[in-house]
Amino acid sequence: MLLGFRAINDPRTNDWFLIKSPFPGLTIIGLYLYFTLKWGPRYMADKKPYQLQKTLVVYNFVQVLISCWLFHEGLDAGWLRTYSWKCQPVDFSTTPEALRVARGVYIYFLAKMSELLDTVFFVIRKKERQITFLHMYHHTVMPMISWGATKYYPGGHGTLIGVINSFVHIVMYTYYMLAAMGPQYQKFLFWKKYITTLQMVRSYCYHSG
Repeated sequence: MLLGFRAINDPRTNDWFLIKSPFPGLTIIGLYLYFTLKWGPRYMADKKPYQLQKTLVVYNFVQVLISCWLFHEGLDAGWLRTYSWKCQPVDFSTTPEALRVARGVYIYFLAKMSELLDTVFFVIRKKERQITFLHMYHHTVMPMISWGATKYYPGGHGTLIGVINSFVHIVMYTYYMLAAMGPQYQKFLFWKKYITTLQMVRSYCYHSG
């Protein structure tokens, strides 16, 4: 569904942190790729993997909280109230409702930036098998797609993908958090196989949206 091309930035969001220019975000992505693909593996080559148990529990807990907030905001600010499931344009006004949605899109962008730490933790824990092409593709592309949404189209029908993705992340980061808490929680992780199914549904929504 095409809602038209908007060639100018949204003045409501343009001056927000990391939004005015693409270069700060691209620089972060560049450093992320350099660390993940070159410097990080080389640095860890002769070192034992870091355990990071407490760090991972806290990190994943924070990601669960952020994902819950984004999921709630997406539904309460639009999709369960005023948004049309058929076709929802962006509201570029300065009403509290429109600004609330724009803020949610911006927080979603910041969340995508914070999720780059997923791969950093994999590298320093020597979990290379979990750094797949799809993992790298998702973590590299999504931050800048979210940046573009914040700068040009903060709202509208595109936020539905963000709502779906936030729900998947609630489940995914809850699993990671429990897994990081130790072997005594393994019995609560029987639903791991469903995470893959959710991720496949999410990928389908990305490419069909």
